[in-house]
Amino acid sequence: MRGKLLVSAIVLLAAGTLRAQQGPKFAVGGGDPPDDRASARVLYWNETADEAAGQIAVNYGRPVWHKEYEDPATFDSITKGKVWRMGSNFWSNLYTDLPITISGKSIKPGLYFLGLERAADGSSWSLAFIDPVKARKAHLDAFQIQRATVEFTAPMSAEAAGSNAVEKLTIVLTGLENDNPKSVTLKISWGHLVLSAPVKVAVESNRSVPHPL
Repeated sequence: MRGKLLVSAIVLLAAGTLRAQQGPKFAVGGGDPPDDRASARVLYWNETADEAAGQIAVNYGRPVWHKEYEDPATFDSITKGKVWRMGSNFWSNLYTDLPITISGKSIKPGLYFLGLERAADGSSWSLAFIDPVKARKAHLDAFQIQRATVEFTAPMSAEAAGSNAVEKLTIVLTGLENDNPKSVTLKISWGHLVLSAPVKVAVESNRSVPHPL
């Protein structure tokens, strides 16, 4: 009897060791076809020195708007009190090598992962900034944005949407044609959702102007 117990213990130990050696199973996705991504970018050019004076860019995937999102109850269930990834596939992100402010919130030069946060009562929206270093350390995909720590937010204003839904997420930086090219507007359009925020760019030289891209 003692011998049988010893053999059973060895078998169980061996099975546990084998499972440990096998490790977790992985599923792999992506790579082909290429992701549908876009970029809204402003480059400032110093005409006196004839060189770049800085730039800001928002890079993002372009999810398609679905008809079922037009049901208010459905849309509320996936957005109220949550942080939306504001894109598809790889993280949407903001790159700036200039100090900027968005809706009065000061933002230092650097790279930030982005999301879009909606208040629990649905009354307001904010751009959510996530530290990419922390997200990388935790191996977080943008699909897991609910697990990411939002470092800070910048309010966005809701605008009246047109009757036709915007099929794919579209982010633009507008207003560069005005007399103050250091003051632009970040605009997000998706389906019937239209949000905007003022952006102030602290470009140094008075001879720096937006450069055609």
